[in-house]
Amino acid sequence: MSANSLPLVNGAKPNRREQILTAAAELFAHHGFHGVGIDDIGAAVGISGPALYRHFRSKDAILGEMLNSISHYLLEGGTKRAAAGGTPDELLAALVRFHVDFALDHPSLITVQERNLANLTDGDRKQVRALQRQYVEVWVRAIREAVPGLGERQARSAAHAVFGLINSTPYNRHLGDGALADLLCRLALGALSAAG
Repeated sequence: MSANSLPLVNGAKPNRREQILTAAAELFAHHGFHGVGIDDIGAAVGISGPALYRHFRSKDAILGEMLNSISHYLLEGGTKRAAAGGTPDELLAALVRFHVDFALDHPSLITVQERNLANLTDGDRKQVRALQRQYVEVWVRAIREAVPGLGERQARSAAHAVFGLINSTPYNRHLGDGALADLLCRLALGALSAAG
């Protein structure tokens, strides 16, 4: 998956719909959801704004698919790592690395997700929230297995704190991606260990 594509593309060349989502993510991250029009998104992919309606019914639908796709991707990736087996410490390290890699590969998506949940339609917001809760629960189980004696509420708070640390990547580009990934993994695992 290229660093510029949404995690919707399974190694294939992005189709027009995916190109629109990727361009919209960049534009929403830099100018805000309300600062971007259909014509702006169309221009970014080389089509007219009205031509976008062949792919999406509205700008709201673009945002809804984008944030739902992110949430599905994270949940599926987290669930896959949880099912892979290994020691509790290995599982936690795999979850941390997965989320760090996602954040570094897709800083625009992190920014859009952070800033635009309130701009979703009610139906999309409920679906995204439900997927996010399921992803958090994958982490809560992993944290509780790796940090004995940690209560459920503490583990949930620790998971959200680590997400905040990792999701700071759009604002933290002082190191190259490899060095930053390693630092974030060490910091996240150290923080989770300290939670016990």
